[in-house]
Amino acid sequence: MADAIPELFPGFAPLQVNTSDVAFKGVIGGAGPPLLLLHGYPQTHVTWRYIAPRLARYFTVIAPDLPGYGASRTVADQPRWSKRRVAQALVEMMEQLGHSRFAVVGHDRGARAGYRMALDHPQRVTRYASLTVMPTLDVWEAMDKPFALANFHWFFLAQPFDLPERLLAVDPEAFIKNALSKMAGDLANIDPQALDAYVTAFRQPSVRHAMCEDYRAAANEDTEHDAADRAAGRQLPCPVLVLWPKTYAGAHSPLAIWGKWARDVRGEAIKGGHLQPEESPDEVMKALLPFLLDWSSPPGLSGEERPA
Repeated sequence: MADAIPELFPGFAPLQVNTSDVAFKGVIGGAGPPLLLLHGYPQTHVTWRYIAPRLARYFTVIAPDLPGYGASRTVADQPRWSKRRVAQALVEMMEQLGHSRFAVVGHDRGARAGYRMALDHPQRVTRYASLTVMPTLDVWEAMDKPFALANFHWFFLAQPFDLPERLLAVDPEAFIKNALSKMAGDLANIDPQALDAYVTAFRQPSVRHAMCEDYRAAANEDTEHDAADRAAGRQLPCPVLVLWPKTYAGAHSPLAIWGKWARDVRGEAIKGGHLQPEESPDEVMKALLPFLLDWSSPPGLSGEERPA
């Protein structure tokens, strides 16, 4: 498979960084303070195609595939790729690129790796933005029948090796297209190049296995790590931005939930569904850019990006 699709990231170069246990690939571009973009399931760095080029006007943007996802390859599966291990590998990657401190924006699973990084490496993360994600422990505790039915993959992918892997191998394309269709409302809402990139990656057994391990970790190690942090009263020390869909119907406000995990939390509901970087890039940029720049109205923004 192609490591990157150049036309989707104008002005960007391929990212290729080898750490102790991951050969990271993705894209890198722009100039300015370092900004790490982390994608979610079942996607790749391509999810940032509408966001990264605009952020590159102000930041050095690094958008890797998560370990095992896309074209990023891991050296060893054990210990399991918990978000703690993912965060450590990403910190090593950023160090090799010369960045000891950086901002993090994560969507879906990438947001889970992002907040784990801010908790485990507080001296590294200057700002953290979570797109469509609540902390893993809180999600499990709030689980109910509607959520379980709508998000059965949380339970299916987390089953012990190698039952999910065997079942996914029967028709991987049908599975990922069903997942993306539910997330996007309709596959037609994902442009063909991006959809092809996601499907091509998912056809690889190693990628499907990495995704299963991701969800196994969420049901085990990640929850244990969250519980230990909560018991110890640990919080994210950096400013936190939370964006969620207007269709969110949880019993508790996302701001209230994240307020238990950080001292400085702000955010809002925006239009669109789960795939915010792809469905609602303008709304994401409108909220994200002032937060990252810490300006109320950054100079030089176009009309569509200038905060209201």
